[in-house]
Amino acid sequence: MLGQKTINAFFTPVSKKRSSSEAWPGEDADRVDIKKLQSGETTPVKKTRQEDEENQPKVISPPLSPEQLDRIQKNKAAALQRLAARHVPEGFGESWKQELLLEFAKPYFIKLTNFISGERKRYTVYPPPHQVFTWTQMCDIRDVKVVILGQDPYHGPNQAHGLCFSVQKPVPPPPSLENMYKELQVDIDGFEHPGHGDLSGWAKQGVLLLNAVLTVKAHNANSHKDRGWEQFTDSVVSWLNENLSGLVFMLWGAHAQKKGIGIDRKRHLVLQTVHPSPLSAHRGYFGCRHFSKTNAYLQSVGKKTIDWKDL
Repeated sequence: MLGQKTINAFFTPVSKKRSSSEAWPGEDADRVDIKKLQSGETTPVKKTRQEDEENQPKVISPPLSPEQLDRIQKNKAAALQRLAARHVPEGFGESWKQELLLEFAKPYFIKLTNFISGERKRYTVYPPPHQVFTWTQMCDIRDVKVVILGQDPYHGPNQAHGLCFSVQKPVPPPPSLENMYKELQVDIDGFEHPGHGDLSGWAKQGVLLLNAVLTVKAHNANSHKDRGWEQFTDSVVSWLNENLSGLVFMLWGAHAQKKGIGIDRKRHLVLQTVHPSPLSAHRGYFGCRHFSKTNAYLQSVGKKTIDWKDL
């Protein structure tokens, strides 16, 4: 022995220097390449979780059966109807509700009703809530024969009651309605001024008196324009255009004519002229004979004519 070592100890092979890429015993897979550390790089050798996930076998779900797809669609439709039912406005006619129900669930209509509710809390709004949809209460939606389109309600006290051009008794007829009566006296044999402006008698016979905008702030014409009513009344016109046939659309003035631009002229009769307002009636409204033309068309398609004198 030389000291405490055996002679064999001097001949034990020297361990090779560990390469930079070799791990010490006990090091885990999160080791870092030493050369990369020396060069300033610190990217782990271990694969990222995203790489691991990408390398996992993809699980492909089997396609849904027609029965499952049908059930999903029915569930969606039922949920939508429940939502719509919670937003049906006061006084909305039953037959109209059945056909237009889903409109009430649309974001624009919910936003619109919230706006009108806020307006009524701060201002006087016409017509009152129970009369906004009078036009849906007069006849069944499938019994509509004639559509007269107005712009927005009268904005004076006790005038508007949910029918365009019409005013409640005993309010005197406004100028545009007076001009309508003048044309009727020339166009319809035996027509006499009724002495009031309530057109409910026409509405009950299937004349839809529909404004583009259904509410207005007192003494402030067009104050509820572009709030959503136009989209709603467009949907009404669209439903009538697509689901009924042989209707007469009276489009008086540029505003009404623009609203009725999509009406199918092959399915319906469209009568156009200027508005009966005193500002324009003498430029084509007087002498248009739309009332007699309407009855002639209704008779030609086998429908009962309108008794314009029944007011």
